[in-house]
Amino acid sequence: MTSTASSSASPPFWTLSPDAQCKLLGCGQDGLGAADAAERLKRYGQNADAEHRRVDPVRAILRRLLEPLSLILLAAGIVSIATGDAIGGAIIVAILAFSVGLDTYQEGHAEQAAEVLRRSVALKAEVKRDGTFLQLPVETVVPGDVIRVRAGDIVPADALVLTASACTANEAALTGEPYPVEKKPGVVTGTTAAEAVDGLFRGAVIQTGEAVALVVGTGAATLFGAAATALSQTEVASPFQRDLRAYGLLTARLTLALVVVVLAINVFFGRPLLQSLLFAVALAVGLTPELLPMITTVTLSRGAVRMAKRKVIVKRLASIHDLGAMTIFCTDKTGTLTSAEIKLARSIGPAGDDDPRAARLGAIAATLGGDRGAMDAALIAGVADAASGWTSLQRRAFDYTRRLGSVLATGPEGSLLIVKGAPEAVLALCASSRGADATVVMDEGARSAALSQVHTLAEAGQRAVAVASRVWHGDPHELADTDEADLVFEGLCAFEDPPKPTAAAAIARLTAAGIRLKILSGDDPVVVKRLAGLVGLNADRVLSGADIANFSDDALAVQVQSVDAYGRLAPDQKSRLVKALQARGDVVGYLGDGINDAPALKVADVGLSVAGATGVAQAAADMILLDSDLAVVADGVEEGRRTFANILKYVRMGASSNFGNMLSMAAASLFLPFLPMLPTQILLNNLLYDVSEIGIPFDSVRPEAVARPQVWDLKALVWFAAIMGPLSSVFDLLTFGGLVFLFHAAPPTFRTAWFLESMATQILVIFVIRTNGRPWRDLPRPWLAASSLGALVVAMALPFTPFGAWFGFVPPRWPVTLGLGAIVITYLAAAEMAKQAWIEHPSTRQ
Repeated sequence: MTSTASSSASPPFWTLSPDAQCKLLGCGQDGLGAADAAERLKRYGQNADAEHRRVDPVRAILRRLLEPLSLILLAAGIVSIATGDAIGGAIIVAILAFSVGLDTYQEGHAEQAAEVLRRSVALKAEVKRDGTFLQLPVETVVPGDVIRVRAGDIVPADALVLTASACTANEAALTGEPYPVEKKPGVVTGTTAAEAVDGLFRGAVIQTGEAVALVVGTGAATLFGAAATALSQTEVASPFQRDLRAYGLLTARLTLALVVVVLAINVFFGRPLLQSLLFAVALAVGLTPELLPMITTVTLSRGAVRMAKRKVIVKRLASIHDLGAMTIFCTDKTGTLTSAEIKLARSIGPAGDDDPRAARLGAIAATLGGDRGAMDAALIAGVADAASGWTSLQRRAFDYTRRLGSVLATGPEGSLLIVKGAPEAVLALCASSRGADATVVMDEGARSAALSQVHTLAEAGQRAVAVASRVWHGDPHELADTDEADLVFEGLCAFEDPPKPTAAAAIARLTAAGIRLKILSGDDPVVVKRLAGLVGLNADRVLSGADIANFSDDALAVQVQSVDAYGRLAPDQKSRLVKALQARGDVVGYLGDGINDAPALKVADVGLSVAGATGVAQAAADMILLDSDLAVVADGVEEGRRTFANILKYVRMGASSNFGNMLSMAAASLFLPFLPMLPTQILLNNLLYDVSEIGIPFDSVRPEAVARPQVWDLKALVWFAAIMGPLSSVFDLLTFGGLVFLFHAAPPTFRTAWFLESMATQILVIFVIRTNGRPWRDLPRPWLAASSLGALVVAMALPFTPFGAWFGFVPPRWPVTLGLGAIVITYLAAAEMAKQAWIEHPSTRQ
């Protein structure tokens, strides 16, 4: 789409006068003609977001198949089929297809983002064409058009207010400002959208009154459009995907090196080329973690089910790991830390003490003559049945020029004129204030004291409305300025968007789990600072959007390490802060519910939204919380870490076991005059071992495994395999020596005995490796015990059945069997000691 007149290099449109904007746009303030509008539509493009290109399912599948680990498994399956092991190869390919298919299906939800955007904005706009206001499709609005918006309308484009009548807009989803924002003409010098009282923004909702405005930005050149553009950006790999890719590349390099070395050695010793090739290929297949995609997908899927029970809906499976790996959690303020519902906080008398009279009179005025705005609703809810017994005689609607409104009512106190509005406006009309027993004259000192109270409330994050009254004498008549004079100051009503009762405890829980929380809000920095202090965050320093704009990327990366609260942020500044945190190596999560949060949700390592959020925020998020509570996030973090801990169990066990087993076979091939294990026996060994681990997704996890952020540490993994793999090979070589020199075993007996020893050590060591504690104190869940012991029973019984001959097995003699049992027991004891040494090594501690 062609950019509109609003440019990122130009000053914000609300800082220019209507005449200056018209000069830039080449238009007048009376609207466009049909021909001019048609020409502008060609030049600027439709007032819509770029259509989201749906990803071809075939391309999505191919992208996953081109991952290193997927390529290894695909090659292993094809080679297995080509060399005669059709069943084993088919199983590998089927597992890979299942994993890729499920992963593609799970992540397909993001394709609905563009449609959600189109449904979330107005379909029609009231546009002035050829001197007449017409209802036109919102896509045809162009820069230079004059539009009219009324209460309940969704603003169709970014526009500069020309005229306004009691107009307020709800911009909470765009700027984070929870209170209705007054809209009126006049140049504003502030550079943030929240300060632009003369600007209307696409996607905002007009709450009261109406306004006529000059369109200055459409489509992507709007605040809303910037959020839409963020959703269409190319996704980068998540931390989990990066780690899985790195592991795949490591496995590929190791596999290729082993195949080349083993094949070269066998050829050097003059063994048959075809048999040597099959043996090397079998080793390669043995090194590949065939079940890793399935174990990963099943474990993550089960984690998604468990998280659903904890009120978290997972859209992208890999985000479960990313949530557990999260080290910094950023959240918007409105609707996440707070309830996004304006509430009556205090009713304050003229003397500064708590007095219910001001709120009671304010609630009467709100009930009988209010505009049903957020603060009127809070007054009515805060003082139940305040208007009972009162009847409205006359009302004067709230005037945004005078910044006050009034109601003449009759009730238990007789006829009473009640005036409420901005403190500065109401106090200027007061001649006296209510004392304990009588009214007292209100001088300049009393007015200054009342305004000082308003300032104190603002520093506490509260907004004040003043209430005054006057006893009415005579018959009712239409109210005028002269009636709103000689008032008695009744006090102040203070409003706030309070923190949720559970916020402080949830933040403390996240902090204890090693996660640092930061507030990224579009609201006033003063309000953000107050809220940060209330929920237990560092509030010594709060940076504003204006501050962020003055920092370079490098400087910002330094600042974000020490500052935890930010206010008056534009949507792109939120995403810039997330990127600055990521630049220092942190895994960053973001929770938001508004349009202004979409860019940050998109770039975060894991984006979270809530069930009541805007459609745009939900489309950009990886997870959706059914309960907008940080305690749910803390629950999700625990579940994410538990899920990843089980995936890590498989990776550690597979890496160490497969590496040790293949190392043993490679070493044995150097001095044995025959293959230590036939290719089909190697594949059977690997298949049974993988089957033994299918219960891992259902295993329990120790508390220390979920206490800190979980990361896939390849160095620790390599170190673990370097300890446990060679240890397994040492006992394999002891087995080889005993079979050759003590029992003088023939090749079939040798292969059978080593198959039994290999299966027993590989499967039983699962119970040692699966926990950092002592295995007899931390028993596995029934699913893992059943899958492991079931596979072990099959492996141990196979040589003693008629099926054993199919694989070249023969029943071993009892002395051989007893000797193997002794080696297995000794190995398990040594593995437990080696595991403890690995745990205590500084380089492996996370």
